[in-house]
Amino acid sequence: MGVALARGADGPTQLLRDRVRRVFRFRPKARNADEDALHELRISGRRLRVALPMLATKPEGKRARRALKILRQMTRTAGASRDHDVMVGLLDESLKKAPAVTPAARLLRRRLIGARARSRRRMTDGMLDLEIATLRRDLRRLVARRGEAFFTVLVRVRRARDTEGEAAVTGLSRLEAFDPEALHALRIVVRRLRYLAELLDALRGQKSDAPPLLKQLQDQLGAIRDRWLVAEWARAQATRRAPQDTPEIRRAAAALQAAFKAESQAHHRALLGAQPRDLLRRALNAMGRPQAAKTALH
Repeated sequence: MGVALARGADGPTQLLRDRVRRVFRFRPKARNADEDALHELRISGRRLRVALPMLATKPEGKRARRALKILRQMTRTAGASRDHDVMVGLLDESLKKAPAVTPAARLLRRRLIGARARSRRRMTDGMLDLEIATLRRDLRRLVARRGEAFFTVLVRVRRARDTEGEAAVTGLSRLEAFDPEALHALRIVVRRLRYLAELLDALRGQKSDAPPLLKQLQDQLGAIRDRWLVAEWARAQATRRAPQDTPEIRRAAAALQAAFKAESQAHHRALLGAQPRDLLRRALNAMGRPQAAKTALH
């Protein structure tokens, strides 16, 4: 994402308007389950969720709080469908590498395709249930009020940077253990920190190393999560006791579970070897490093 030249009194207003426009640019195609549009909708929605409390003149007001609630519902509704897209892609890659694909493995793939189709239908229904007219109206009013004063926004962003930076440092201190849920929680913190870094760069009107460094860390954590989701889906297939589930199907599912769990653990080991503490330290330095993180990352 490019850096807007947002310095000065109108900078926060420009940034708020840009973040709002990007959300609605991708929504029509996302409603039709377009994979790329769903991905962009989630990203733009999350960026706006981070930016809105920083840029709005009354972030604690009714309109801002209601807009954030609907944005959260929107990104979560799109999330399950997108996760299934990633899972199908990973399973297909795995099957392509296999010396031979058994009938049981083909059946499991069809089941995952079916789960994705159901998630897409739920996503489409969920999108229709969202109060989009209310969201549009609230965001229009918030933009019409104009963004908060430039230096007030800087103070807010720096405070949020300190909070998220400390949370990231705490998460990294527990990184040695392979705990998929804790790793996922750390990924969410790193993602928010990355979007704050992008916002800070835009306010300064210049690029820094922070967003790409944080994206690198986020992607590494994401690789662990994506493979763990496939492993958990396969585990559910291996342990269910439906009449049509033969021993061959359960064995194939258990093999998939073991393979994707091993891949997830391998990505965890790769992350540990990639000096994540150094990545975070450099990113926080580029953002104007929080005081509390100085000692913790050495």
